[in-house]
Amino acid sequence: MRAILGLVLLLLSSAAFAQTNYPETTVRILVGFPPGTAPDVVARAMSDKLGASLGKPVVIENITGANGNIACDRAAKSPPDGYTLVMCGNGSLIFGPSLYSKLPYDPVKDFVPVAGIATVPLILVTNPGFQAGSLKELVALAKAQPGKVDYASGGIGVTNHLVMEMFRSAAGVQLNHVPYKGGPPAVTDLIGGQINVMFETSVAVLPFVRQGKLRALAVSSARRIAAAPELPTVAELGYPGFSGVPWVAIMAPAHTPAAVVAKLNGEINKALQSKETRDYFTSQGVEPMVMTPDELGGFVKSEIAKWTRAVKDSGAKAD
Repeated sequence: MRAILGLVLLLLSSAAFAQTNYPETTVRILVGFPPGTAPDVVARAMSDKLGASLGKPVVIENITGANGNIACDRAAKSPPDGYTLVMCGNGSLIFGPSLYSKLPYDPVKDFVPVAGIATVPLILVTNPGFQAGSLKELVALAKAQPGKVDYASGGIGVTNHLVMEMFRSAAGVQLNHVPYKGGPPAVTDLIGGQINVMFETSVAVLPFVRQGKLRALAVSSARRIAAAPELPTVAELGYPGFSGVPWVAIMAPAHTPAAVVAKLNGEINKALQSKETRDYFTSQGVEPMVMTPDELGGFVKSEIAKWTRAVKDSGAKAD
């Protein structure tokens, strides 16, 4: 009994110590995508403010591959002490179980939700020289030439692939999917006219739209974005209820102390709600996703139910 009592007291004192002294050293946030992509951009936008409020450096570590799965797997197997976090999103948390016959981690059991970060709407863009200058014209062209219109994605089963498949199904058209190894090379070919159309994050394509190198047709979110209020939603253009938006959130390994999670959640939400962060996110077409850990956990479960059907309908498999 004395041994058990001693163990309980040790655990309680450890939890109290973690609550009052965390963090004592650098906190890492693993990002499963290359520098310059939307998850990386939003992670870096809030990491400096988070580090300042925590009193210790918060560094971003890019670990790319497998639609974010490699970073998530590494985080899931890291010590649950709050010093290794991961920026997860639709692909690694939501699509993975349907896309892969076997994942090296369980998206629900191996993580504890920490905080939402942002929703990142997709913009449907074409090369300015492409003959379809509007969503209506794109659908008409695709119906007149079934399977002849090529669309790019960042890879099989990534969000912009699945959102285009959702649109293809809603519009009743056949399109030819051309998967790339990431969004940047796809955008490069779209600008060069080697590909016809694609959905891509506002972070990635808005600068090119503003420069006249790409033409924007519609946005994938349920409402218009502040960075481009003139751009209609797909739903407005004849597809009521259409919405497909990537998002990113911070997760920690399962069994991370509740006190650590609570502290991180409070400081991350504070960083997201700062005027500087909000203004920057708005300029990129991104919206902060302020949530409690419980709210984020419920959101993840609802997203799994929503997107499992989209993956199934697309027939996508990443194995």
